[in-house]
Amino acid sequence: MNKSPSGAEKEAYVESLFSAIAPKYDFMNSVLSLTRHKAWRRHAVSMSGLKAGGRALDVCCGTGDFAFDLANTVGPEGSVVGVDFAAPMIELAKAKASRCGRHNIEFLVGNVCNLPFEDDSFDCVTVGFGIRNVADIDKAIGEMARVTKPGGKVICLEISQIRSPILRLPWMLYFYVLTPYTARFFRARRSAYEYLPQSAKDFIGREELAARFEKSGLHDVCFHDMMFGAVCIHIGKKPVSVGYLSP
Repeated sequence: MNKSPSGAEKEAYVESLFSAIAPKYDFMNSVLSLTRHKAWRRHAVSMSGLKAGGRALDVCCGTGDFAFDLANTVGPEGSVVGVDFAAPMIELAKAKASRCGRHNIEFLVGNVCNLPFEDDSFDCVTVGFGIRNVADIDKAIGEMARVTKPGGKVICLEISQIRSPILRLPWMLYFYVLTPYTARFFRARRSAYEYLPQSAKDFIGREELAARFEKSGLHDVCFHDMMFGAVCIHIGKKPVSVGYLSP
C-alpha cells in the first residue's frame, strides 16, 4: 500500500478491515505496543477531569478498552457509551462487558462523523487510535465537541512521529517494516497491519491536529508526547460561554 485511502473509500475500507481483524485485535494491540497501550489509555483518562458519577463517550471504541478505563473513573453511579462503526468490534465489546459484569457501559454501532446524541451530553469524549482512520477529521472532531458539555474535555490518543533523530530510525524499522511480519507470524491479517503504519505515516502532525481542535471551537488545546513522541495525547476544552463552532 503506497497511500492510505481517503473519503468515502477510506470509510468503507477501514470498516471492512477492522471488522475482519476484530477477533485478534486485542491480542495484536498488546503484542505491537508491548502492552504499553494500557498505560497510555490510563494516562489519557487521568487527564480527563472525570469524576464519580460522570458521563463519558468513547468513539471509534473498538473492543471497548478505553470505555472500560473511563468506566473505572466514573464508577457504578456514572455511565459510559462506546461507539464504533464496525459491528464485530461492538459485539466483542459487549461480550467483554458482560463477562466483567459492567452494567454502566453501553456499546452502539455508529459513526463518529454523525453521532446519535444531543448537544452537550457528555462530560468527556475520547478517541483512542481512531482519529486517523476517519473519513473527515474536522467533522469527527466537530461532532465530538458538539456532544461534549460546556467545560468538558475532548481527548485524542493517537500514534504520532518520534521526535528524537536518534530513535527515529529504529522506530521506523520496527513500526513500518516489522509490524506486518509480526502480524503474519501471529496469523493476523497482514494487509491490516500494513495499513496501520501507512495510516500513521499519512496522518497530520501533532501541531496540525491541535489546530483542528481549535478550529472546532475547543479552547486551552494542548498535547503531551509519550514514548519519545511515538504516541501523543491531545486535549481540548469546550468553553462554557461559547458553543462549539461548526467546522
